[in-house]
Amino acid sequence: MRDVAVVIPTLRRPEGLERAVRSVFAQAEALERIAAVVVVDNDPDGSAAPLAERLRSQGPVPLAYVHAPIPGVATARNAGLAATDAPLIAFLDDDEAASPRWLAALLEAQVQTGADVLFGPIRGRVPDDAGWTTAYLERFFGRQGPLRNGLTDDLHGCGNTLMVRQTALPGPAPFDVAMNETGGEDDRLFTALMKRGGRFGWAADAWVDEFAPPHRATLAYALTRAFAYGQSPSQMAADRGDWPGVIKWMLVGAAQAAIWGAASLVFAMLRHPGRAQVYDRCARGLGKLLWTRRFEPKLYGAAMLSRGG
Repeated sequence: MRDVAVVIPTLRRPEGLERAVRSVFAQAEALERIAAVVVVDNDPDGSAAPLAERLRSQGPVPLAYVHAPIPGVATARNAGLAATDAPLIAFLDDDEAASPRWLAALLEAQVQTGADVLFGPIRGRVPDDAGWTTAYLERFFGRQGPLRNGLTDDLHGCGNTLMVRQTALPGPAPFDVAMNETGGEDDRLFTALMKRGGRFGWAADAWVDEFAPPHRATLAYALTRAFAYGQSPSQMAADRGDWPGVIKWMLVGAAQAAIWGAASLVFAMLRHPGRAQVYDRCARGLGKLLWTRRFEPKLYGAAMLSRGG
């Protein structure tokens, strides 16, 4: 029963894309479940086409190539969905590589929990020259969770997920293209699912490695994304129309920014080895406080092209 499509959006990362696709080809326990690997090329120039063609000829499962020339994370995900009618959708990013039991573990957890969306753990990998920020960046690009499968109230990003299409991905374009450059399209999708009574699960053994490229494995980039992550609780409350919740999160953010901002000054003066984590907490507090679209950093889509991916 081939009922799973693995969707891999990509933007000018040929080495990462090949690593990601080959890690799906290596899913020995779940190969018979894979209807297709869908590579969504989000480069206006269609640069991934030759690689996709080569991989198609080498793979043990069908590979579909989709060109989505308008850069944007939501556009790419929607294009991948449009290319398949599989009832189960697994998302893997082009900077990730799945462990050999990744898909089997996601499918097992879905049966156990009945969740509409399953999240899996991630090991962050950074270049060897990351220096004193190495431990922080590995945690930042990673994802930790419970040691056992189960339902969860903790929401994460789309990378390393399995979704039940009928319940979690309604309509032909469930990801909001207004979020193409800022990200957060997954937060908006999951907020709507939560309002509908959807369930979220954790697949403890569905490991992937995420390889941060050098231009992302920096403190500046991580803190910019930490600020964006901090915006999420306030934005999700606003999307629900929960204005008391927005005020609550803004107050939490103000307190966090004040406390961790003061701590950041002290840790910076002492050159404390754990100072990056303190900066991160301050950035997330500021994000809760400054949550409106005006303050959203542009990290994806055309912004990625301008930075070289």
